[in-house]
Amino acid sequence: MYARTIAGLAFLTAFGVTQPVLAAPDWKAVAQSLGKSGTQVSGDVYRVGLPRSDLKVTLDGVELKPALALGSWLAFKPMGDHDAMVMGDLVLTEPEIGPVMTKLSQSGIEVTALHNHLQRAQPATMYMHVLGHGDPEKLAAALHSALKESATPLSDAPASATAGSNSIDLDTSMVDQALGHKGKVSGGVYQVGIPRAETIKDGGMEVPEAMGTAIAINFQPTDKGKAAITGDFVLTASEVNPVLHALREGGIEVTAVHNHMLDEEPRLFFMHFWADDDLEKLTQGLKMALAKVHLRSGA
Repeated sequence: MYARTIAGLAFLTAFGVTQPVLAAPDWKAVAQSLGKSGTQVSGDVYRVGLPRSDLKVTLDGVELKPALALGSWLAFKPMGDHDAMVMGDLVLTEPEIGPVMTKLSQSGIEVTALHNHLQRAQPATMYMHVLGHGDPEKLAAALHSALKESATPLSDAPASATAGSNSIDLDTSMVDQALGHKGKVSGGVYQVGIPRAETIKDGGMEVPEAMGTAIAINFQPTDKGKAAITGDFVLTASEVNPVLHALREGGIEVTAVHNHMLDEEPRLFFMHFWADDDLEKLTQGLKMALAKVHLRSGA
């Protein structure tokens, strides 16, 4: 079904035929199967955040907020014929990896990457990227079964007042100006997403920014004028080492370089980073690194 859908869409595109608007799945039913509701973002993408609020992780003396580096997520995109593609990133402790992977494998959901994002974090966390195609409710049920093998919170309990606040002790205007894009406050963290210039595809289907193809830079205030930063740069092969050098020159540690997907075009590499330092110094280092990347214009 997936191959026929892709072939049909490719045929329509090749001959200049307008592609039909795909009917959105029943997202309420998907949320019920998953055990957690999400939000429709970026057009037709339904994204579910699964922060690991159960974990207390520290790194270099900083207690990491879930929104900084402990945010599992899943994103569903309609594919036609009542099918969907799901991609996601699951934050797991080491004992959770085997049981979760077994359930995913049994259900036909692919694991496309497994790696670290950070170094020296206690307890250590790993990040498992997943990909699935098919009936969205069945995909959600399979993911629910896999996530139950971990301690990932699966509920729609109301967020605390602090988590929902839009205020943050950070000079966000300086960050926006330096990075050229405006961010948003989420869970006590300032998050900036920066899309690449190219259209990213996987298996012939477009993979929008909401499904993990945008550069992600997160800031957590740690002290007066200081912040912890982490996230990932989304890079082509020729950009990897120029960005690595720029980050290191800016006093920012590169903690991992790896893939997230298997069949994407163009081929992408994801570079994770960490620092806890003066905010202005860090934003200038990030600005130098971004200058090495082929980005979409516009703040």
